[in-house]
Amino acid sequence: MLIVLIDDAGFGSSSAFGGPCHTPNFEKLAANGLKYTRFHTTALCSPTRAALLSGRNHHTVGMGSITEFATSAPGQNSLRPNTCAALAETLKLNGYSTAQFGKCHEVPVGESSAVGPFDHWPTGGGGFQYFYGFIGGETHQYYPNLFEGTTRVEPAKTPEQGYTLNEDLADHAIGWMRQQKALAPDRPFFLYYAPGATHAPHHVPKEWADK
Repeated sequence: MLIVLIDDAGFGSSSAFGGPCHTPNFEKLAANGLKYTRFHTTALCSPTRAALLSGRNHHTVGMGSITEFATSAPGQNSLRPNTCAALAETLKLNGYSTAQFGKCHEVPVGESSAVGPFDHWPTGGGGFQYFYGFIGGETHQYYPNLFEGTTRVEPAKTPEQGYTLNEDLADHAIGWMRQQKALAPDRPFFLYYAPGATHAPHHVPKEWADK
């Protein structure tokens, strides 16, 4: 199972629904009958993610707003209680391999550094066995603040060598899926993919900007 979540984009964005953004693969899926027409969001990134990855109302899991705006008010502390299991944890306990790539933005601000605690990180209490991405709400698309698991890592290439974050995330996700199917072809997997696009900062390669 693959879930792709992108920020600040609606049905009106994609060419599959008549929008201006050229999305040929979406068009292929839509032409073959795969066309979802309903998705309920909270209109903010952290709450939408928290609801999607728990199956609960965002206030129930403490995410009434984005993590940076957390308060002590009920439903607003950015702390998912241990009475609400993460979707990835439930799937992992039922035999799934689990991985998250890209933007997290569900870790409480006070726990978001490389020294933890990691109780609310994807590979801590989030139920994911593997994580490659960034913790905050946004990051530089050429010089990202990247983590693998809970370890700070540097990109394998420089921007001058052609590095962009979205391609890096996609390559890691594809590599992880190939490894899963090669080593455990009968085991189901859950891959949650949330790239830095289309959220700020809007850094794109020149050929995309020229469009």
